[in-house]
Amino acid sequence: MAHPSLTIMIVDDHPLMRRGIRQLLALEPRLEVVAEANNGTEALAEARRLAPDVILLDLNMKGMSGLDTLKALRHEGIAARILVLTVSDARSDIYAMVDAGADGYLLKDSEPECLLAQVMRGALGESVFSDVVAEYLAIRQPSANPFKQLTERELDVLQEVARGLSNKEIAATLHISEETVKVHIRNLLRKLDVRSRVAATVLWLESRHV
Repeated sequence: MAHPSLTIMIVDDHPLMRRGIRQLLALEPRLEVVAEANNGTEALAEARRLAPDVILLDLNMKGMSGLDTLKALRHEGIAARILVLTVSDARSDIYAMVDAGADGYLLKDSEPECLLAQVMRGALGESVFSDVVAEYLAIRQPSANPFKQLTERELDVLQEVARGLSNKEIAATLHISEETVKVHIRNLLRKLDVRSRVAATVLWLESRHV
């Protein structure tokens, strides 16, 4: 058997829930749980110390909320894939977390096998959403057409981001440096007024269906 290739941290203020999630993740040999955090403060400390590949983040926690924790993680430049795992299917929560930089939004009442598969897909770079979450994101309407602000090259980069390509892959596809890709992504996120590649992708896909 291959050794686990992706490390993961569970952030949830309920010990029983953390144990259940850990047991579920243990069924996937490519995932290795390296840390658990009871709150946002612990999550930040462990993320700095261990730099996990994936963070499973609860939304409603005592003290620092899931949203505040997510914002803090992104502000500190934590590169992990951050997947929200929560009971809340409220549109306001979904939109807030995606806009703040979540790479996925999964509901705790999902079937275990489905949830595990989605976590694995998210860990490998896909944007993953439970069905009802995906429906809410699909009907979310932007207030205007922000893409007119983008340069032709920024649009090229955004299209490749929407295809799920990494910065390195985008650089190879467009024959530009990886550093230039990062600059284009930073600029297009600012122009679109979103904070993550996922939010930009959702906005782009919505515009394709208008």
